[in-house]
Amino acid sequence: MLTVISCSKSDGIKIQAHDSNRMMDSMHVMMSKMDTMKMTNDPDIDFAAMMRMHHQGAIGMANLELQQGKNDSLKRTAQKVIDEQQKEIQQLSILLSTFTVDNSDPDFTMEQQNNMEKMGKLADTQLITGDIDNDFATLMIVHHQSATDNASAYLHHGSNADLLIMAKSMVKSQTMEIDELASWLIANKR
Repeated sequence: MLTVISCSKSDGIKIQAHDSNRMMDSMHVMMSKMDTMKMTNDPDIDFAAMMRMHHQGAIGMANLELQQGKNDSLKRTAQKVIDEQQKEIQQLSILLSTFTVDNSDPDFTMEQQNNMEKMGKLADTQLITGDIDNDFATLMIVHHQSATDNASAYLHHGSNADLLIMAKSMVKSQTMEIDELASWLIANKR
């Protein structure tokens, strides 16, 4: 049985067009940069390079939350995202400077590209309101899920010991943040 529910103005739901939303714009900028990345098919190089761009996107979204958000809890989360991901960007950059293409795993490349495509589609289906706090929590869940998907793929395909440790840490920390953000959204329905 199919049930159709209609939301009207009286439901209190406000929706903003994606093209007018600053948080979504930040997400799209990141995705455009990742789309132009030349893949090497080496899981170590491609995971590190993609995650560096992905983390920059999270930092952009978190900075917007710090600048325009109103909720102190989400601002603390945003600052935590910035601090953790800047540290990881430095680690990824150091590792990338030591890597040369010495492995080919097109299955990893395909999985990583599919994860990025999934993130883009999922982001574009979210209800965004123009409320920076709501939109940060909503889109950061999508963003972090994509990171955990890619880190999980790397755990199955990667070989660099340092990156494997980072990938495990990413899965753990970002899964916890997804839970925190989801709890915030449930408690603060817009």
